[in-house]
Amino acid sequence: MIVVGDLVTDVLVEQNGPIQVGSDTDAAIRVGGGGQAANTAAWLAHARQEVTLIAAIGDDVAGRERVAELEEAGVHCAVRVHPGTATGSVVVLTGPAERTMITDRGASQLLDPEHVTAVVAGAPPGSHLHLSGYPLLHAGSRAAGLAALAAAAGRGLTVSVDAASAAPLRAVGAAAFLDWVRDADLLLCNQDEADVLAGPGTATDQAARMTAHARNVVVKQGAAGAFWCGRDGVAVSGAASRVPMKDPTGAGDAFAAGLLAAWFSGAGPEAALAAGAALGAAAVARIGARPGHSPVH
Repeated sequence: MIVVGDLVTDVLVEQNGPIQVGSDTDAAIRVGGGGQAANTAAWLAHARQEVTLIAAIGDDVAGRERVAELEEAGVHCAVRVHPGTATGSVVVLTGPAERTMITDRGASQLLDPEHVTAVVAGAPPGSHLHLSGYPLLHAGSRAAGLAALAAAAGRGLTVSVDAASAAPLRAVGAAAFLDWVRDADLLLCNQDEADVLAGPGTATDQAARMTAHARNVVVKQGAAGAFWCGRDGVAVSGAASRVPMKDPTGAGDAFAAGLLAAWFSGAGPEAALAAGAALGAAAVARIGARPGHSPVH
């Protein structure tokens, strides 16, 4: 499996209570690997999938540390280094219910279309491409995101896309994004992203409308579960796994990895949703966006 998108440093700020604007707020602060694509790749490796990450980093200590973390986790890294540019970083303000991200995309903006195309072109037959939506949502990396989709189509690979984030989706516009990902085999989005892409309505209605653009659509609803709708008429609801929530950071990335690992292995929508829910639950039960070191069986 090939994952294309962002690899960054997460500065995770777990504050004790509301932020005291203009003053001090006590918090636990942790630094480690992040980025939607990199997180998904790490969870795929955790689920015992062969996975390659295509991304861009700066020629700096942070970038080297991020690659080393992923390689230790079992991810093959096809990562291009860009001298003179810092590896991207994200400040994540997190609590049990929600997280807010303040982002410096750094070298992620320099994702190279030629590099992406070359790696995808070398993928073995029957591979799957998973594209984080972030490259499409930013002008500097958009050509690389589109190149990934074109190269996958040229190789006959199946394709999934994660819609990534509601605010930049709103900025580029639903019509443009849905045109870029037209006829993807699977489009994943959370409820906020579905509101942008499909307008108001229930997850059932929104997913059905989006199948005009993607063959299958999954709307993630956090603790309320997820809904799968396909052009073939399949419509399946999946329940969330109930666990105490410590940190929602990376939960959607883990859900995507669990779902993709099951679906790519031949599972149907119901089993794929259940596998996604299981990894999503594992993510929210721990602090940070990545799995621990013990792979699932």
